[in-house]
Amino acid sequence: MESRAKALGHPIHPMLIVFPLGLLSTSVLVDIIRLMTANTPLAYVSFVMIMAGLLGGVAAAVFGLWDWFHIPGGTRAKAIGLWHGLLNIFVIVLFGYSAYLRAGQPNNVPDTLAFILALAGLIIGGLSGWLGGELVDRLGVGVDHGANLNAPNSLSGQPASEGASRETPAQTSAR
Repeated sequence: MESRAKALGHPIHPMLIVFPLGLLSTSVLVDIIRLMTANTPLAYVSFVMIMAGLLGGVAAAVFGLWDWFHIPGGTRAKAIGLWHGLLNIFVIVLFGYSAYLRAGQPNNVPDTLAFILALAGLIIGGLSGWLGGELVDRLGVGVDHGANLNAPNSLSGQPASEGASRETPAQTSAR
């Protein structure tokens, strides 16, 4: 099933998720480094990363939701996509509440609850990311129907299936 929201021939949702995933994950790492080094300014860095990650997460969600609406009903992909989306909403809520708690602290230093919320968000985000991988890699959601190892460039204007008949030497010898 091809993605419905594309930019320059590529699905938008997978392009956008790298930002919130990276920012939110790294914010937890920065919190751990702050705890180990007592470097208070890192708390502000983590807070800003969370805020940027939340904005990126909302942007990615818009395109993910659009693609999810176009997955045929009654399929395993529709169910997994629903779980993927719900878990991501939960991740946004956990990190959002963590950011809210940090905003009231001097230098945005998180209390124990704020850190635990972010850590839980990271773990649940990992599970949701795995489900997203399942959607793409196993179920082919967002993948061009004609995808193959020799497909023409997405900017060529040709369908991906145009390169399907050209085999590499390894493909020929594998038969």
